[in-house]
Amino acid sequence: MRLLVMGGTWFLGRHIAEEALARGWDVTTFNRGRTGKDVSGVKLVHGDRTVIDDVRGLAAHGPWDAVIDTSSSELPPRDVLLAASTLKDCAARWVHVSTVSVYRGWPHHHLTDGSELLECPADADESYGYTGEDGSPTVYGYQKAGGERAVTESFAGRSVILRPGVILGPGEYVGRLPWWLRRAHQGGHVLAPAPRKQLIQPVDVRDVAAFALHQAASDETSSYNVTHPEGITFEDFVAACLEATGGAGRPVWVDPAILIENGVKQWTELPLWRTHGGVWSVDSSHAVAAGLRCRPLRETIRDTWNWLQNDGCPVDHPRWAEHGISPEKEEKILASL
Repeated sequence: MRLLVMGGTWFLGRHIAEEALARGWDVTTFNRGRTGKDVSGVKLVHGDRTVIDDVRGLAAHGPWDAVIDTSSSELPPRDVLLAASTLKDCAARWVHVSTVSVYRGWPHHHLTDGSELLECPADADESYGYTGEDGSPTVYGYQKAGGERAVTESFAGRSVILRPGVILGPGEYVGRLPWWLRRAHQGGHVLAPAPRKQLIQPVDVRDVAAFALHQAASDETSSYNVTHPEGITFEDFVAACLEATGGAGRPVWVDPAILIENGVKQWTELPLWRTHGGVWSVDSSHAVAAGLRCRPLRETIRDTWNWLQNDGCPVDHPRWAEHGISPEKEEKILASL
């Protein structure tokens, strides 16, 4: 199996490259070589996917049985289109990592693979779309919908779209799970968002990587929501963080109305917490039927802490700084209860 990974040095892309090599595949990675470390054993091609000459140079290293694109999360549709249209004759299929944000109903409504998508042209630039007053839809969602269209138009009948929600696990660069783990390790009273039985559906990066490779080797053409089919309650999530870190903390479950009244930012200051009804109501049964297998999230939590304790160093990324409530703000809210 000859595989091209667009990216291949960060989080998901790195896990895909490492797992593909472990399976005996011939792996090429394409990235700028500026951040992250290249995986030992891959064929390196460095270049900028937004530069046509660089992508044409990449094409000369083909053909490939499949492309897995993990590096388009911050690109406008026109840049996804540039790569997909240039490589369409030297790759048999394209597996594209997108997001649940492409759905018109996210995060307010329950979602299936057949839910309505946002509309965005395949050649749109970064100005396309808008963010609603309540934070939905988002420019990001429109942009990713356009990226999907760029792929499906270029690889008509030869593409697979993966739509994860939140991806966690060793190597995470966003900082959601690492913040909770470090906060658990500190101990004391830990501010936690009620209701404690709220189910959340993050998925392990290694399970997403395995499913992406499964789809790369398949001949199916479809789109899949990639979320944990069982999930974990917020209570069990916090308990697992305390257990993994040996923290002596005690969660204090606070009503969302109080958190909002105190200006706690959803999704960032308390990572993974959001009150919108559909944010953790994404049906992944289609992906499960197609081979998605998800490990228990307690394993994800334990392994991420082990990675951090063994000099795990995420790629430097500005989103890391967005996550986590300040100790002062947390203490003020706890003291007011």
